[in-house]
Amino acid sequence: MTENELLKDGERIDDLQCNGFRIIQNPAHFCFGMDAVLLANFTSGKKSGRGMDLGTGTGIIPLLMLAKSKAASFTAIEIQEHMADMAARSAELNGISDRLKVVTGDICDIFAKDKTEGSVDIPRESCEIVTSNPPYIVDNGGLQNPKDSINIARHEIMVKLEDIVRAASFLLKVGGYFSMVHKPFRMAEAFAIMKKYSLEPKRLQLVQPREGSEPSVFLVEAVKGGKSGLKILPALNVYNADGSYTEDLLNVYRGQYGKF
Repeated sequence: MTENELLKDGERIDDLQCNGFRIIQNPAHFCFGMDAVLLANFTSGKKSGRGMDLGTGTGIIPLLMLAKSKAASFTAIEIQEHMADMAARSAELNGISDRLKVVTGDICDIFAKDKTEGSVDIPRESCEIVTSNPPYIVDNGGLQNPKDSINIARHEIMVKLEDIVRAASFLLKVGGYFSMVHKPFRMAEAFAIMKKYSLEPKRLQLVQPREGSEPSVFLVEAVKGGKSGLKILPALNVYNADGSYTEDLLNVYRGQYGKF
């Protein structure tokens, strides 16, 4: 299909500035932000590994990670059909439909004991890497956007933090990596849930607007069945004092720090 044939009303193609990869988005719905880019860069693991992205939205995280590795493959699950459709068409746009499979479905189906017709059926311990940029806010907390698709992406309406972590543990092989970005006010909760499902936090990085300011998000990578021992990386500052982006942040967008 041509680029124009891949686009639907209101959609656009954005350049990811990473090995020529592009993404289809619709400004009327949820579009990816800096947090997803930071997570894709932060995640480590086998370059030839099989990955899973939970709550993929338009597929930004697996797209960026696959842009860096020609050997890897990903499955991406998204409950909102129109978002999953954009992700699948982005895979086609970049010629990687054979390496990025997009599934429309509920993350909770992954670990459900009783599978129903049409439910998500992905084998236990089949992945080396699992990533997620989940909704940050509990269902009844914070300001809610009247647009349902944006609301679902930001609030725990369709999926909870524990659902994400439990699914990650179910999917990962022992020694596999789970990477997530979340808000600092939920860090203790996130760590407790990860340990509950045998995911040991091993790497942590705080992201702050500028040096000395309160962190806005944290990036964490856990290993299934890993031994205790957490490495805290230097904080990543987004802005210089003059409001320009820091060199460290620019290096993330250039892909110079990526380990994948």
